[in-house]
Amino acid sequence: ILGLIVMVTLFAHELTFYLTTYTMHQMSVDLKRGETLPIHINVSFPSLPCEVLSVDAIDMSGKHEVDLHTNIWKLRLDKYGHIIGTEYLSDLVEKEHGTHDHDHGHEHDVEKKPEHTFNEDADKMIKSVKLAMENGEGCRVYGALDVQRVAGNFHISVHGLNIFVANQIFDGSSHVNVSHVIHRLSFGPEYPGIHNPLDDTSRILHDTSGTFKYYIKVVPTEYRYLSKGVLPTNQFSVTEYFVPIRPTDRSWPAVYFLYDLSPITVTIREERRNFLHFITRLCAVLGGTFAMTGMLDRWMYRIIESISSSKPRSGMR
Repeated sequence: ILGLIVMVTLFAHELTFYLTTYTMHQMSVDLKRGETLPIHINVSFPSLPCEVLSVDAIDMSGKHEVDLHTNIWKLRLDKYGHIIGTEYLSDLVEKEHGTHDHDHGHEHDVEKKPEHTFNEDADKMIKSVKLAMENGEGCRVYGALDVQRVAGNFHISVHGLNIFVANQIFDGSSHVNVSHVIHRLSFGPEYPGIHNPLDDTSRILHDTSGTFKYYIKVVPTEYRYLSKGVLPTNQFSVTEYFVPIRPTDRSWPAVYFLYDLSPITVTIREERRNFLHFITRLCAVLGGTFAMTGMLDRWMYRIIESISSSKPRSGMR
């Protein structure tokens, strides 16, 4: 009975092992051209209202991406993180490749608008944002970007504000708190076993401010299922860097995601173990168990027989 239990258990284990797929990894040169790179983002800013946040997308192509498809939303959050409103983010900035410092843009704003002129809309916005900050409002930015398949970056910041409006709201760049929680960041659909290293990453600042930079290396990936289906996607590695703001800095804090693409494609292929290999392992396991239980049975029989035959002799003495 014990031998049968062991054999049934080992048979179930071998069957499960055979039915479970495993993956093979192969590398080759990336030959894709003219495709877009999908970016899925879901980031919360607990200390910044939605009215001041903007998303800027920049790449190294040297030209405007007039056909850039975006679907970005902003969710207003209360101080407990609960959603209290939503709006479509229509202020995505498409720019040519240039410096990552937005001081020049702010200097142009200085030239265009004297410091003493604020229109009614600006005053209304300043009051609205200050009230939201007093109430502890935050913002969650989520959605998808389709960018050109070249190196570039996207960043979430207050750079969309006029420099005078920003100063009225925050009283200087050192008071802009870009604390954030990255709920999800991916560069394509997910496949079984994928690990996105920035998912559920929390960076909270206390009594300081600065710029976060995430340097991302995107690796083109193809996942091939047993059913012969192919899922084109990307995986990535990341290095993080934080630059504290100094009183002499003229730049404003932001969260940058700077990405570059690897020239190597990784192909992940699902495989199933050979059936003949499964039969061979099964015969070896079951045959070995049967032989071992038979051997143990013979030994136990001889031991019991020798013990039972020695008892009458001791009684006759």
